Order: sequence, then structure tokens, then C-alpha cells
Amino acid sequence: MKKVILAYNRVSPQVLEELEKEFEVVYFENNEYLDDPRFVQTLQKTAGVIGLGLNVTKELLDLAPTLKIISNVSVGYDNLPLEELSKRGIMATNTPDVLNDTTADAIFGILIAAARRMTELDHYVKSGAWTELLPPELFGLDVHHKKLGIIGMGRIGQAIAKRGHFGFDMEILYHNRSRRPDVEELLNAHYVSMDELLAESDFVCLMVPASLETKNLISYGEFSKMKRTAIFINGSRGQNVDEEALYDALQNGTIWAAGTDVFKEEPLPAHHKLLTCKNLVTLPHIGSSTAETEHKMSVVAAKNLQTGLKGQQPPNLLNPNIFLNQ
Repeated sequence: MKKVILAYNRVSPQVLEELEKEFEVVYFENNEYLDDPRFVQTLQKTAGVIGLGLNVTKELLDLAPTLKIISNVSVGYDNLPLEELSKRGIMATNTPDVLNDTTADAIFGILIAAARRMTELDHYVKSGAWTELLPPELFGLDVHHKKLGIIGMGRIGQAIAKRGHFGFDMEILYHNRSRRPDVEELLNAHYVSMDELLAESDFVCLMVPASLETKNLISYGEFSKMKRTAIFINGSRGQNVDEEALYDALQNGTIWAAGTDVFKEEPLPAHHKLLTCKNLVTLPHIGSSTAETEHKMSVVAAKNLQTGLKGQQPPNLLNPNIFLNQ
């Protein structure tokens, strides 16, 4: 009898087809959860879960006695309670590296769009307001030869820094839990304190993971330390930024502009006050959302799943203590 796999959101059709050769795959694509009888019935007999954004709780795990592995189709894993999963002997995996360049492209694109007011001026043209030379009050800011400050110099942070250094001759400042001599040498990057980065950067790019320590990492105090001409970019997670503080900073001219691909509540409600800020570029969490990269992520996630269900250590295991304790 084939093992049952629960596939949840954003698994590519080609990968689902391959998995169906080996497993009984039950696919859910509309954020079904514990109030859905079919979802619960599948959960109760599943050996593995593969997909994006499933909120894994103790209640969910209690309903999944045969679960062996959860394979996230994402680099982020704030939906996974790793300690609880380890207690139960359940493997957790993600898909790092494959999305680094694609996400860095998107974040740097947001940076340029915010600096050159591209979304605002796109509306300006489409609304019919462009009837004469562009007035100076709608001019943007240069990107090249500016200071780019990156908070969180992980894989994606490094990819963003490379684009800034090699593509736009930007000076790279960074703040991280530990220094990265390799990055400093490659990009002539400067390790600085958080306060120094906020005060000196023309662009402040937040790229830290979501955790209790990073919740509201950027709030009123941090915005007040930035230049009035600074542009803030959030490419990390919505919970890492105090959205009330961001709104006030944009409305009061504390900073010049901002761009974000993530929000505390997603999808963002249509009435959200941030949507009234003309100097804010907003995107619907598109970091890795290209057809090519999404498929590659599904392939990596499927390999993690298949390897784990063979009793072997998956390539991208997040809780390796499961195997170390055996």
C-alpha cells in the first residue's frame, strides 16, 4: 500500500505527478485546515506533508499520528515548531539556496522602484496626469554610488549586496549576528553597529529571519535614526517591522520612502492604512514567485520528502538532532 502524502499549496504540477508514482497524494490548494473534514481525514493517515505555509500546531500534530516529515516549499520555516517536531521525531525541511538569486532580484527591484518612484509614476501616467514635463517634485533619487545597509547578511542578503556592489557601485554596510570576513573581502563590505548602519545608510534593507528576537525589530526608534532621505526595504517577514511606525515614518517625512514584499497580515486587507502611502512600494510576497524558481523549490522539497520517508537524513533537514540522537 502506498504511503499517503498531504500536498498543501504551491507544489508544481510536474512534481505532484512524479510524487503520485510513489505515493497516494491528496492535494489541497485553498488554505484548507482543521475545520475541513477531508483535510483532517487525510492528516490522520499521512506520512508526509509537502507545501507552503501550513500552520503547524500541537493540535494539528495530535491529529497526525503517522506523520514522519514536513517538507516546506520555502526557505522560511516560521510555520514549523521545531522543538515540538523534534520531540515527536518528525523531520522538518526547507528549500534554501535555490531561491537566493530570484528573491534578491525582487528585493533589489523594490529598492529601485522606491528610489525612482516607479509605481507612483506608473499610476501618474495611466491616470492621464502626464500632460507636460515631469515636475521636479516628482523626481526620484539615485541608486548608484549610494550606501546600502543590509541587516542580516545571510545567503539572500549577500546576493542583494552583490547586486548593489557590482551593479551599482554601492558601498555596502552590514549588521549581522557575526562578522563575515569572506563577504567583507569580496564586496569591500563594512561591518557596523545597528545604530551606525541606520544613521549612515541611504538604503536600509532588512533581511533577518522571523523570531521572537526580531519581532518589531524596526520601529519608531529605528526609523528616527535613519536619514530623512533614507529608503527602507523589508524583504524579511512582516512581523519584523512595526507597521504603525512605518506608516508614521512615511507620512511624517521621517524617511523618504519604503518598499515591502511582506506584511504582518497576508493578504493585506484592502482598507489597510499603508496602502494610502504614495511613497511606499507594496508587493504581494513575490520574493521567489517566478515559474522557474517555484518549480525548482518543489523539486527540492520533493527530494527532501522522499529521502526522509526512506529513513535517510534529508538534504535540508532543520532538526538534525533527530538523527544525532539515534
